[in-house]
Amino acid sequence: MDNTVTLDMIREARAALADVAELTPIVTSTRLGKNLFIKSENLQKTGSFKIRGAFNKIRMLSPEEAARGVIACSAGNHAQGVALSATRLGIRSVICMPEGAPILKVEATRGYGAEVVLVPGVYDDAAREAERLAKERGYTFAHPFNDPYVIAGQGTIGLEILDQLPDVEQIIVPIGGGGLISGVAAAVKFMRPNVHIIGVQASTVPSMFVSYRSGEITTVRDNPTIADGIHVLTPGDLTFRMVREYVDDIVTVSEDEIAAAIVALLEGPKTVAEGAGATSVAAYMFHKIDTSLKTVALVSGGNVDITTLSRIITKGLQKTGRIVQFTTKLADKAGILAQLLTCVAENGANVLNIEHAREDAETSVSTCVVTMTLETRDEEHVMKIRKDLTSRGYRLYV
Repeated sequence: MDNTVTLDMIREARAALADVAELTPIVTSTRLGKNLFIKSENLQKTGSFKIRGAFNKIRMLSPEEAARGVIACSAGNHAQGVALSATRLGIRSVICMPEGAPILKVEATRGYGAEVVLVPGVYDDAAREAERLAKERGYTFAHPFNDPYVIAGQGTIGLEILDQLPDVEQIIVPIGGGGLISGVAAAVKFMRPNVHIIGVQASTVPSMFVSYRSGEITTVRDNPTIADGIHVLTPGDLTFRMVREYVDDIVTVSEDEIAAAIVALLEGPKTVAEGAGATSVAAYMFHKIDTSLKTVALVSGGNVDITTLSRIITKGLQKTGRIVQFTTKLADKAGILAQLLTCVAENGANVLNIEHAREDAETSVSTCVVTMTLETRDEEHVMKIRKDLTSRGYRLYV
């Protein structure tokens, strides 16, 4: 198979997807930035962009390949895209997913008609099992990113962005294995080579970032990330080549920055993004890129596990100074705690939780440890409270 992705391939994919994929909107939010526009692929069918590449790949199967069925590996979004696409085309699908994939994504994949095989480990382990089953049972392997038809399908987003915002100057795209950014970058550079294409990865698993910087495909050490959709330890050879050719830069964002972006998207444009999808907005919010340019942040998916969303929101609020925790030691005397709380109240903070421990192995009999969780306005407010507490003689501990 020729691995070249052409503009004609992307245009053909767009025509084929006309009755399958949604034309997702571009929305604005002044709270996030006056130059920022959100491409809302979290509103796509199956909750992410993945149906574009999956359908484009599966529609190209020969009758013999279709009869044998397809197999794929995925942390969840590609799984749903393949499952729905195969079901629509009357083809059997088997999906290998990491054992730790969000339950929401696992159940959704089954709901779209696929047989799900849960594999211990991470995406790379699921990929190896999918390849093994493909050889053993004759399934056609639908790679989530390292395939020209998949890349061409994802590239349709680039064409849409240029139609919707013709004067765009910069596009920020999440990167896992690199299929999404390869397609978007190719489509945009074919049409508008002066538009900047910036990739963004989670700093805990920066496989394409490290590969891009070093000039060779690199496997990174596995680490946890809330951006499970881009939790890929080794980029593909095709995507790596295309990223080097078409992408202008790659940056990384921390877990706290991703969480803060999820909160900002909820509060600003009222949109739900999963960790991977929010990385593009995180890169803008925390000035990892040039924010003076007219920028589209591609929010690639919204399939966040509802059971973890509350913890992510708390992390995001902490990152932006909306929730803070202070610990200090007080003399164990009547009225001392009230004095501390009066200071907090005078600074306009709201007490969410307070722990008062008198029996502590490291505390003398005449003192107690107080830990307060406060609701605050922003980081400047937190600094004001910290300064006032310190000036009144309270020693604050991390």
